[in-house]
Amino acid sequence: MLRSEIIDDPAALEALAPRWWELWAHSRTATPFQCPAWLVPWWRTFAPGELATIAVWRGDDLVGLAPFYLEHTPSGPRLLPVGISLSDYLDVLCFPGIEAAVAAVIADRALAINWSQWILPDLPAGAAGLTITHPALEAGELVDHAACPVLPIAGDDALAVCVPARRRRQLRRAHRAACRRGCVSLTPAQDSPKAFFDHLIRLHGARWAGHGDGVLADPAAEEFHRQALALLAAQGLVRCWLVAIDDAVVGAYYGFHHRHRAYAYLGGFDPAYAEESPGAILIGHAISEAAREGAREFDFLRGQETYKYGWGAVDQWTTRKVWTRSMAQ
Repeated sequence: MLRSEIIDDPAALEALAPRWWELWAHSRTATPFQCPAWLVPWWRTFAPGELATIAVWRGDDLVGLAPFYLEHTPSGPRLLPVGISLSDYLDVLCFPGIEAAVAAVIADRALAINWSQWILPDLPAGAAGLTITHPALEAGELVDHAACPVLPIAGDDALAVCVPARRRRQLRRAHRAACRRGCVSLTPAQDSPKAFFDHLIRLHGARWAGHGDGVLADPAAEEFHRQALALLAAQGLVRCWLVAIDDAVVGAYYGFHHRHRAYAYLGGFDPAYAEESPGAILIGHAISEAAREGAREFDFLRGQETYKYGWGAVDQWTTRKVWTRSMAQ
């Protein structure tokens, strides 16, 4: 006895947050990128089209949620996921044990929306969105979308067991160089999200100055992250670290931790301290702390930057799925 509705009012989407959190906590495929602390600020900040979120109910319980919106293009309207672009993983949320039934209801309700293409990018392996089928939907071929290098970690000494020896030697050299420069301190910063983000803005901008300026150069992206970081921190989902040499904060790390997985989302460092490799010091510390908290994987997220593979990470690919309306229907 499932029923569905389309939520097109941003206020109604925000009001759904308590039920949304309950569903997110139960969903087997949920990541921090599907929670309301991430997606509600995204919509508040960007709102690039018409909200068209599909909610699925069983009695008074929210058992499915597909946060979508309509983007109007010259070739026709496209149904896209809320959070696209800044979210490394995208998916729908389904209550465990009834995923197929919920996916079928989502598909049926999506067909009531006027779109010419329905696109779900950045679907991780096992995503609930991959199970969506309907006789009136014509599914294109699944294609690899983005590589997310992931490092398996385990044990109290994850660096010694899981990270290649060459990277461990480089990390020891970085620590020695930093100690020669001054007193080195690593401090958690998620309890002060505003102060942490001010450091991150400065250091990320310094790191990318003259090289595209980085994602936080966009004022809208900065505003989104300021909102999301505070909300995620309140839920205990963020892991923020600062590294200082003497009184100078020279590096910042912004990541997440959920279930048995750590996510390295963003960072920055002062180029004046490049010889001391504050970015590497922070990642090494984040890996050790993630293992101590019980994480089994350290996810470097999208992008095939060379440094990720130096830590021993191996590509895991997301998938892009596209539907059109079946001509037979």
